[in-house]
Amino acid sequence: MKALSLMSGGLDSMLAAKLMMEQGIEVIGVSFISPFFDAAGAQKGADELGIELVVIDFSDELLKVIRSPKHGYGKNMNPCIDCHALMFRLAGERMEELGASFVVTGEVVGQRPKSQMRFGLGVVERDSGLTGLLLRPLSAKLLTPTVPETEGWVDREKLLGLHGRSRKPQMELAEKFGIKDYETPAGGGLLTDENFSRALRDLKKHGGLTNLGMRILSFGRQFRLSDTAKLTVGRNHAENERLFELRSEDDMLVKVIDHKGPVGVLSGKATDGNLELAARVVARYSDTDVGESVSVRVWSSEDDSREVTVVPFSSKEVKELAI
Repeated sequence: MKALSLMSGGLDSMLAAKLMMEQGIEVIGVSFISPFFDAAGAQKGADELGIELVVIDFSDELLKVIRSPKHGYGKNMNPCIDCHALMFRLAGERMEELGASFVVTGEVVGQRPKSQMRFGLGVVERDSGLTGLLLRPLSAKLLTPTVPETEGWVDREKLLGLHGRSRKPQMELAEKFGIKDYETPAGGGLLTDENFSRALRDLKKHGGLTNLGMRILSFGRQFRLSDTAKLTVGRNHAENERLFELRSEDDMLVKVIDHKGPVGVLSGKATDGNLELAARVVARYSDTDVGESVSVRVWSSEDDSREVTVVPFSSKEVKELAI
């Protein structure tokens, strides 16, 4: 018997997989990647357990969910119920290909608001198309028996009945299984972060909700220059490099000449007004003296390059444009 186990790298998902392995079930880990989270933690967890990990990029599908979640958002921009249902549905679609008979997750009843309340768990199972084939080993004894249990594929008596936010039972079980290296619970990644969600709402409001637009939100400072233009300014050398890599061919690069400072990426309409605003913001974060006029290069390619002379914004003026 074989099962697919969703892996985040967190302790709960590792324990869910381990409980199946203890019953002789062959487990294949499944992890999802998007602009908001990667599979690094899941890979560490899979390596610790000694299981294969299948990584699925569901960025395009998740983008559709974020634009219009059927069950709404959580506290921030995390469409938790819809996102979980999407992941489980996509995992279910891989079952036959990978020779698995059911899907396992590390969800715990009542551990998180909305998606892990009893109602949310039921909605996720129904919307995923996995009714009866979605097993939650950590809370199974509190839930309706699944097909793997009623058919005897797994022993229900060896499953758990965990409830709530306490981590003590999981820590004790981890010690029993010798699991020491695992990720800190994060739940939703960047989508649950208040600042990131504010920038994402701004992007959605102004029609910039694309995979590339969302990836850039993970780097630098964000500024709304107008209804048609947004600026991202790197905080350090590593972010400057990533912005160079991530920008689209229509984006403009902005950098102060002859002074140390960050790179800015101007997305949207490059009107003269927007270019000047972008130049003054980027100049604010360079080592230019206060009140000093500086030259700023703005370019999209070697053939489309210009220089503007501006006075850097003050801290107060920059703050007013910050998202």
